Amino acid sequence: MSASYEIPEIYIPLSPAMNLYRDFLTYIRTTFSASSCDEIRRALHTAVRSLSDLKRYDGTPFVFHSIQTARIVAEEIGLGRNSVISTLLHDVARLGRMPLPEIAAAYGPECAGILRGLNHISAVDPKTSTLQADNFRELIVSYSTDPRVILIKMADRLEVMRALESFPELKRNKKAWETLNLYSQLAHKLGLYGIKSEMEDLSLKYLEPREYDHIVRKLSESDAARQAFIATFVRPIEDRLRALGIRYKLKSRTKSIYSIWRKMRKQRVPFEEVYDLFAIRIIIDCPPDQEKMQCWSVYSVVTDFYTPNPDRMRDWISIPKSNGYESLHTTVVTPQGRWVEVQIRTRRMDEVAERGVAAHWRYKGVGGGGLGSEQWLARLREIVETTAAAETIEERFDLALSSNEVFVFTPTGDLRKLREGSTVLDFAFDIHSNLGMTCTGGRINGRNVSLRERLRNGDVVEIVTSKTQRPRAGWLDIVVTSKAKAKIKQILRDDQARSAQLGKEELERKVKNWKLPLTIEEAVTALSKYYKVKTGFEVYALISEQRLPMGEVKELLTDAASGRLPAPEIQPRRAKSAPSASGDDRSGDCLVIDETLRDVEYKLGGCCHPILGDPIFGFVTVHSGITIHRTDCPNAKRLREEYPYRVLSARWRETTSNGAFLATIRVTGDDLPGLAGRITDLVSQELKLNIRSLSFGVQRGMMQGQLSIEVKGAQAVDMVIHKIKRLKGIVRVFRVNS
Repeated sequence: MSASYEIPEIYIPLSPAMNLYRDFLTYIRTTFSASSCDEIRRALHTAVRSLSDLKRYDGTPFVFHSIQTARIVAEEIGLGRNSVISTLLHDVARLGRMPLPEIAAAYGPECAGILRGLNHISAVDPKTSTLQADNFRELIVSYSTDPRVILIKMADRLEVMRALESFPELKRNKKAWETLNLYSQLAHKLGLYGIKSEMEDLSLKYLEPREYDHIVRKLSESDAARQAFIATFVRPIEDRLRALGIRYKLKSRTKSIYSIWRKMRKQRVPFEEVYDLFAIRIIIDCPPDQEKMQCWSVYSVVTDFYTPNPDRMRDWISIPKSNGYESLHTTVVTPQGRWVEVQIRTRRMDEVAERGVAAHWRYKGVGGGGLGSEQWLARLREIVETTAAAETIEERFDLALSSNEVFVFTPTGDLRKLREGSTVLDFAFDIHSNLGMTCTGGRINGRNVSLRERLRNGDVVEIVTSKTQRPRAGWLDIVVTSKAKAKIKQILRDDQARSAQLGKEELERKVKNWKLPLTIEEAVTALSKYYKVKTGFEVYALISEQRLPMGEVKELLTDAASGRLPAPEIQPRRAKSAPSASGDDRSGDCLVIDETLRDVEYKLGGCCHPILGDPIFGFVTVHSGITIHRTDCPNAKRLREEYPYRVLSARWRETTSNGAFLATIRVTGDDLPGLAGRITDLVSQELKLNIRSLSFGVQRGMMQGQLSIEVKGAQAVDMVIHKIKRLKGIVRVFRVNS
């Protein structure tokens, strides 16, 4: 061995270390160029020196993890020199044994950039909750602006799982949960199917040890019989393939332990009733232009000897899976009645399916263009699968992630995903509306900040509140998330609605005390005309906010009662800042309707039966408070034209009502036997809705029906109509307007 590749002397007395270093350096020497080998060896010596005082849980040198992970990166994933160097130096940088600027100077800016991303991911501490898993996966991707980062992290986690036996029990369980819920699914998205299956099996070994051991034992007990059956099954197929001159390799693939466990749980069957424990895989060696033809030729050979099940035929060669998987699957039955799955693919297809990447390849420059995490992973997988096997990584990456999202933590470690550009106030409303309503600022990573402070990936955010705080209109300029904007608008509108109700009550008392011969509607009409406001709602708000002097109001109403109402002022001094009632949501003048609105007396119009989700407006009645109508109510046009000053903008509260609304649906269809029964079964059994009344009959050869059902909102009505339309024989379905 050349002196350039000697094993560090400090480890010569340790024979396991000697073997580990020798094997690693031998692999590197046979894989990389001489100059790359020298750089990798230099990084290895840096790692050995920097981590020499650290041990793993089993007492072995801590640097073993770096070396074994680097071997996975190079051999099993197929990354190149800079990735191997970064892997060797990951723990050196993470533990602060060598600063990133120094690493950049010694090994180049690419390595430093990769290490920066790896350090970010290493700082993530996922909570054990499946509800959080998707967010943590996206956070990991958001840190991987260089695609090599996420692939190196996959290798790092795989090495940890292979050595997990030496970890303390609590750490074993936590690592196993993270691997199963985060990393194995990322491996699947990247097409690293072999790594995915190994991660799943190792996770199950520690999360469900009894079930894992049971399946391993059963597989071992049935192995001899399984191998004998496989040999008998493939014998005639192999004879025919050799006679046809088809070059092939035959494998038998036992279903992964995790897949068997999932099937047993899902179907609630014992091990003995999992019949697809293995598959026969025929891998063809042929030129790329003959792949489809030869795969179908082999399929023909298999089905000459065994009868296929047409329902279990899967052609992922003509149309590959969305994740890039290519293979031809068929399930056939032997004369003895035993079902066997046969997978047919080429060597290229098998390599992609097993590893997602060839032994040596490079990324080609591809502009990311602001990809989200799912598209980013799909593009990365596409590059992995289409890069030539003989290539190496030497180029810079330009596949970047721009997810338009930011991931931040609560003080207790919960992860929240918000829109990019979100502020402390957005975060407060995302946690809880009450927290947002009383927010006065926050602390980010222990630093006091205002509620306008923008959030960044990985921030730990704590909200500061005050009981006296109340949302203001200016808050709408601070927040960017739709949830926060909607809640602030709702609060402002609720405040205005309550204020208007107080103004109405004040005006009613004053008119009564002044003993004026006016109804409240006549008083509102007079004031609306004088102050040039469009609705009584605005008049009530002006009175409640004390923007109309009551002495002036008394004088105006006294004159109105005697028919001597003065001419309106062109720009009334005290009413010029009154809110608009145009119906524009931005004005904030909108009545918010739900069952808990206690300060405003209202009822739902019997003429149009509005339900949650319908576009609505309010109408101030003479004696019954406010009536809520649908905007397409038969009476809507007349009310708006004759009494515009009594019309209020209104909307439903965005939270779902706990109550039930009555909606009527009419159905027209062909006069088919059982059609009415299918409709009622659909509504009551499948959709679980209460039918209050129904009637069916036949008119002019067509079935006519009408159902009155209890729903929680318009969305449920739309769903019912959509479902009924899909029934055979239905001609028309619509909701009755009145």
